[in-house]
Amino acid sequence: MEYRTLGEEKVSLLGFGCMRFPVKKGKIDEEASRKMLERALEAGVTYFDTAWPYHDGKSEAFVGSVLSGFDRSRYQLATKLPVWLVHSREDARSFVEKQLANLRTDYIDFYLLHAMNGQRWQEMLSFGVPEALEECSAEGKIRKLGFSFHGPYGDFERILKARKWDFCQIQLNYMDVNDQAGKRGADLARELGIPVVIMEPLKGGSLAALPQDAMAPLRAINPASTAVEWALRFLAGDRNIRVLLSGMGSMEQLEENLRICDSPAPLNAEEEAALERAKQVLDSRVRNGCTACRYCMPCPHGVDIPRNFALWNDWGKYSNAREARWNWHNPDFASARADACVQCGECVPKCPQNIPIPADLSRAAAELSAIKRQ
Repeated sequence: MEYRTLGEEKVSLLGFGCMRFPVKKGKIDEEASRKMLERALEAGVTYFDTAWPYHDGKSEAFVGSVLSGFDRSRYQLATKLPVWLVHSREDARSFVEKQLANLRTDYIDFYLLHAMNGQRWQEMLSFGVPEALEECSAEGKIRKLGFSFHGPYGDFERILKARKWDFCQIQLNYMDVNDQAGKRGADLARELGIPVVIMEPLKGGSLAALPQDAMAPLRAINPASTAVEWALRFLAGDRNIRVLLSGMGSMEQLEENLRICDSPAPLNAEEEAALERAKQVLDSRVRNGCTACRYCMPCPHGVDIPRNFALWNDWGKYSNAREARWNWHNPDFASARADACVQCGECVPKCPQNIPIPADLSRAAAELSAIKRQ
């Protein structure tokens, strides 16, 4: 296992993301998940990442029940403050105490403000949350303080420069270099001397098993290489990236990640060119040319047109049935789905790409709804 430093801590390059444990009957498959955690520890993984809402609030307690049986010096725990539930300094301190109890530990190695954006950062400032967490740090309950981020680059830059963070966590992979904080955010963190933890290096599993036409330029260079190997090596060459968080859902996935992160070689120029060709193939598979400009919004009937097209285009690119099915049937999305479109056509003249929006929404609804039967 390759190791890097995060603060004064030596951490494994492969981080175990505890959001995608194997599931049985809608709950964590505890036997399978326990074996995975124990195998990861045995193989030298030190960084275990969870959060308050994962697995309907059960992930922290399960992780704590397993890892507390091992010497505390063998692993680091990362978890996150659910900022959407925090409305005061007292709330923040209360969550820290509950999470310490869940994890059966006296301290949390890496504590993050969860899923930050500009609005949430302003709220945390107004409530005095950073100061409350600094108090917890002074009391020895938190060792390193950072934040995970989902939002536009401008928000990321503002938050990153607001204080001296111990680390930050961003979504980055070879298909998302220009999304959210993206590659630009990783570069800024390096300039500021702030270590980076990467989430979604495999884009929710979409980059773990590419369509054959996208794999073709990669296999032309190395027939034995896997899609996962290409995705992780794309990031491993940046030494300011200290941890690659992978949400592994099976022992087979864990073993592949362990093998790759044992000594991942950075991509050379020929490999970078091949990966660029693979990206071009994936981009060519999109269903329509929506750029998410949102000129079509708001829809009078509540349809989130850009979100539907983003899901549809991702399905076209990656053929990732699990991810597409999960996103399409997300209860929070139900009223905004394409199947709520009444074909009124109000959006059509607003689209600068001249997309036949009602017709494409109908096609998207038909395709995405049918995935559950595959």
